[in-house]
Amino acid sequence: VLYSLIHVFLQIDPTADASFLGWIIASYSIGQMVASPLFGLWSNYRPRREPLVISTAISVAANCLYAYVHVPHSHNKYYMLTARALVGFGAGNVAVVRSYIAGATSLTERTSAMANTSACQAVGFILGPVFQTCFTLIGEEGVTWKFLCLQLNMYTTPVLFGALLGVINIILIFAIFREHRVDDMGRQYKSINSDGEGSDVLDQNAEGSIDHVAVVALNILFFVILFVFAVFETIATPLTMDMYSWTRKEAVFYNGIILSVIGIESVIVFMVVKTLSKKTGERAILHAGLLIVLVGFFILLPWGKKLPNIQWQEIKNNSIPRTAPSEMLAPFWSLPELQLPSNHTAEPVGCPVTQSWCLNTPMIYLAQYISSDVLIGLGYPVCNVMSYTLYSKVLGPKPQGVYMGWLTASGSGARILGPVFVSQIYTHLGPRWAFSLICGVVVVSLLLLEIVYKRLIAFSVRYGRMQE
Repeated sequence: VLYSLIHVFLQIDPTADASFLGWIIASYSIGQMVASPLFGLWSNYRPRREPLVISTAISVAANCLYAYVHVPHSHNKYYMLTARALVGFGAGNVAVVRSYIAGATSLTERTSAMANTSACQAVGFILGPVFQTCFTLIGEEGVTWKFLCLQLNMYTTPVLFGALLGVINIILIFAIFREHRVDDMGRQYKSINSDGEGSDVLDQNAEGSIDHVAVVALNILFFVILFVFAVFETIATPLTMDMYSWTRKEAVFYNGIILSVIGIESVIVFMVVKTLSKKTGERAILHAGLLIVLVGFFILLPWGKKLPNIQWQEIKNNSIPRTAPSEMLAPFWSLPELQLPSNHTAEPVGCPVTQSWCLNTPMIYLAQYISSDVLIGLGYPVCNVMSYTLYSKVLGPKPQGVYMGWLTASGSGARILGPVFVSQIYTHLGPRWAFSLICGVVVVSLLLLEIVYKRLIAFSVRYGRMQE
């Protein structure tokens, strides 16, 4: 809900530049990467209610801090950075959620439960822009409550709404959430992190060592899956501005529609894979998902002969100021306002000549882009849910909090490095190099999957306690 408004709200601090904005955007993933293993470790030895409540409370406090970052007379950008990092830190509870689902479901229930969780995340992904659009109706001035020193406007209302949802979550955790633990066959038993005290009975199926080769391989695969999607998300706005001469407003609007459609597509995919996985197994579906993602990025390679429209031909006469390539490539929420000369009333569009590849790289046709969006929107949710479903099955009945924390941390690292990859490779070398390298990364991932394919089996199956 928040990202597309951060770059505007940050202007309350005149010392904040585009590079600092990048740190604010990255701080969420950094916070989540640090917190995930910690909350996971906590959930291994204590009732999961504790890390869930504390992490959610941190997010609520961080959102409230964000709503007040305009109050201090200086250093506003540091308060905003702290708030975003703490929100990400609170989001580290994803590891706790996944480890709980893994421990509360049998092998036959696991994929369906994981898919339902991912579908709920996708629904949030769809509704986020909708809520944000509604909040913009409040306007920049909004309503000021002087006795609270609080200004309700289009920038603060989204985070306060997020804080409200956090409070509701805490209430639901106390009112509804109960620890529930079963083994891979679905037999209920008590674990060391249950609410009760004494008479803990450890599951005998926990005997045996975890296949760490499979664990490391799945962490790598999960990193790649989130990395390529982070690249896809980051590159959407600058790519369409360069290739189709869209204005910034058009790029944000049309890509917002596309991402919303992809979100709807993802929900449908999650529902389908629940049934499909029972017939083919998670490994085959993960393999197919990676192939679909590979085809999606392969289609994005420039194949034609027509060059994109070049932006600011009169730059040769130095009549229009240059825009740094990194600015043209930043995600739509971090694009700075263009400072055009007074005699220019329209925003310059096209591929900026400051990106030298624009002069010799064929354009990517709109049909290519839409086809790629559809395929990546199909392949990504399949790979996402299958990877951590397989991960939970490989780990077996032992407490999975720490391992799920590392998996979440690897995903957070991917979301940090994805935009960095795009800003360096796409800006300086162009889409041909960027998408070729992505295809290469996916091919290597497919090879890795082939190598460890036979090892990606459930813990209980590996030790002969169940049949696959």
